[in-house]
Amino acid sequence: MTTDRTLQVGDLEIAWGSRTYILAILNATSDSFSGDGVYLAGDAEAAAVARARQALEEGADLVDIGGVPAFPGAAPVPWQEELDRVVPIVRAIAREVPIAISVDTYQARVAEASLDAGAHLINSCWGLRTTEGGWNADLAKVVAERGAPLILTNHPPAQGAVVGPNGPYFPHVPLDDVLADVTADLHAQIAYAQDMGIPAERLIADYGLGMGKTPQQNLLLCQYLERMREFGIPTLLSHSRKNFIGEIVGGVPTERDPATLAVTALGIQAGVDMIRIHNVAANKQAARISDALVRTRTTTA
Repeated sequence: MTTDRTLQVGDLEIAWGSRTYILAILNATSDSFSGDGVYLAGDAEAAAVARARQALEEGADLVDIGGVPAFPGAAPVPWQEELDRVVPIVRAIAREVPIAISVDTYQARVAEASLDAGAHLINSCWGLRTTEGGWNADLAKVVAERGAPLILTNHPPAQGAVVGPNGPYFPHVPLDDVLADVTADLHAQIAYAQDMGIPAERLIADYGLGMGKTPQQNLLLCQYLERMREFGIPTLLSHSRKNFIGEIVGGVPTERDPATLAVTALGIQAGVDMIRIHNVAANKQAARISDALVRTRTTTA
């Protein structure tokens, strides 16, 4: 876990190492794998405001708004369509709910418009990579110029998603050594971000569970979450309800919260600083007891 650093995200001052911070998922889509997109409601903005207010009341520190589904094999969404989904919701939440706002996007124009509308942090599911694997200089420039914090995610390009009994997944991803490959990529992204003018103090690292990886590769990364400390920056665990959990316990995504809580607790024990989750109330409880056990541990009884 990271200590002795603070990060200002809107009105939220994050004191890294003091506790685990909660990033609540808010899907601004109609085809979320978890079936909870606000555009399934008649009034998406009102539904999003209600969801954000509920998340705040249940203990979330930030809300993460995503306008593009990120499950394996999801169809790409044009940037203008993504912007049209996300920006009105960002604006409505910024106006109505006193909560820090993250936007899950890798599109520079969507990030810029979202920050203009009241967002405070960018969570790129492709990090500073393009979907082809090159550098996303446009996004890096927007984040650097706006002084926004940025979540860097490992997401190798992957093809061949199939739909199994527990949802879509990649049966094969040609990574020689998933832990070494993911670690090397995130180190490279951290260096590139700093070269582009984004200081390490504004960066957060995410292994990218479920992003371009097989279920087995995701499980292996979960077994080595403590290695994320080597990045030297705060870390995010984004595991909630994902397919690799379903491969073990089965069930539709909304039935995977108990297993999600187990990964939450193990992640906090391993030192992660923030968790990105669907069920705020349950994960907040898990985080509080895990923090009490881990972050206040002494060497004597």
